[in-house]
Amino acid sequence: MESSKAPHVAIIPSPGMGHLIPLVEFAKKLVHRHNFTVTFMIVGEGPPSKAQRTVLDSLPSSFSSVFLPPADLTDLPSTAGIETRISLTVTRSLSELRRVFNSFTAEGRLPTALVVDLFGTDAFDVAVEFHVSPYIFFPTNANVLSLFLHLPKLHETVPCEFRELTEPVQLPGCVPVSGKDLLDPTQDRKDDAYKWLLHNTKRYKEAEGILVNTFFELEPNAIKALQEPGLDKPPVYPVGPLANIGKQEDNGVEKSECLKWLDNQPLGSVLYVSFGSGGTLTCEQFNELAFGLADSEQRFLWVIRSPSGIANASYFDSHSKTDPLAFLPPGFLERTKGRGFVIPSWAPQAQILSHPSTGGFLSHCGWNSTLESIVSGVPLIAWPLFAEQKMNAILLTEDIHVALRVRSGDDGLVRREEVTRVVKGLMEGEEGKGVRNKMKEMKEGASKVLKDDGTSTKALSLVALKWKAHQKELEQNVNH
Repeated sequence: MESSKAPHVAIIPSPGMGHLIPLVEFAKKLVHRHNFTVTFMIVGEGPPSKAQRTVLDSLPSSFSSVFLPPADLTDLPSTAGIETRISLTVTRSLSELRRVFNSFTAEGRLPTALVVDLFGTDAFDVAVEFHVSPYIFFPTNANVLSLFLHLPKLHETVPCEFRELTEPVQLPGCVPVSGKDLLDPTQDRKDDAYKWLLHNTKRYKEAEGILVNTFFELEPNAIKALQEPGLDKPPVYPVGPLANIGKQEDNGVEKSECLKWLDNQPLGSVLYVSFGSGGTLTCEQFNELAFGLADSEQRFLWVIRSPSGIANASYFDSHSKTDPLAFLPPGFLERTKGRGFVIPSWAPQAQILSHPSTGGFLSHCGWNSTLESIVSGVPLIAWPLFAEQKMNAILLTEDIHVALRVRSGDDGLVRREEVTRVVKGLMEGEEGKGVRNKMKEMKEGASKVLKDDGTSTKALSLVALKWKAHQKELEQNVNH
């Protein structure tokens, strides 16, 4: 008998808004294009954040959310790395996950697939018990995915710390990366964060497929290499760019001040400066950036957060409640009046990037921000802070050529002269023209792959078909 029920997919995002956002975009495509229903299963160390709730509550009725009780991580030292915390949050929620899957079974709506993101592979145990297909959604790019898939082998063959390697790590189809630029948790192999990373990557081969938030035009060689048939390698489906697109929401929301300000600036003249939801700079670095922006004499829109005592403070730190504007150098606002606009803490990023006055983006190279920039065709200045951002920066500057890179001194500090040089270079220099043209090509590529006959649309359709077929099998087994 023909199933009238919409197939159901369960998704477990790792904690952190950066993981939730692309998964929500992914889920919207499953619902709107392929008529699935989706349940988000939210795990965390505490109650869901206001930001999480806002995103999930705004979704229509084909989406539901189950908030699992917070995982108890009180036994962890305060120094535990973010990868340890994220992995354990999933691992320690497995019994609750089983409970939810049992209730799905009782309601006759067992999911056809369970989708986890990069640190959620322990949930595969539950998927397999319930005959649900295990899949990974990889929220960053194919170059980083290649490293994840090769890590178990690298772990066995590299005798020293990766940062001590004299030759760059060269993976098939990928841009060569020196060991010290590999993602943060690989930098200390004795640390638990590395052990958890390795533990998860060893389980990647158990997935029935890996969906990756990138697209063919952006990383053709890395994607080709990942799609070569190989042992222990699940099929890889590039389904990106899944990004927040800056449509002007006309639901009676007051247009924010910064967008009104942008309306009055010349076309392509403004540099947008933001380090993402977790990026903070040290006081000294914050100061150098401020002076560099002032000295560049370019127009800029800067989302500022209070500086932290440590570089690269991550998104699990609650940002300090003090007014970030108080940290600006004396006279900064007067000096940049008219051509600079500073916003404390948060800005409508997708709308800023799609605004015609925006001509550049100084970014930490988080992958969500990078894709938003590509979709809008805005060239980048790469200023990576943590996680896999150095790898992203190398990909964007040395392989795709859509970004200029800031260079820091031996002390790790990017000086004001360097800020001025690179800002002027992007906004008015010859270098800037090259990356601007290349970014225009990538923007066209991004819109092409998302059309009905585009490669990313087709890749997602392929997965949707597999899931629907699996759903039918599950239903037949129930009926017999």
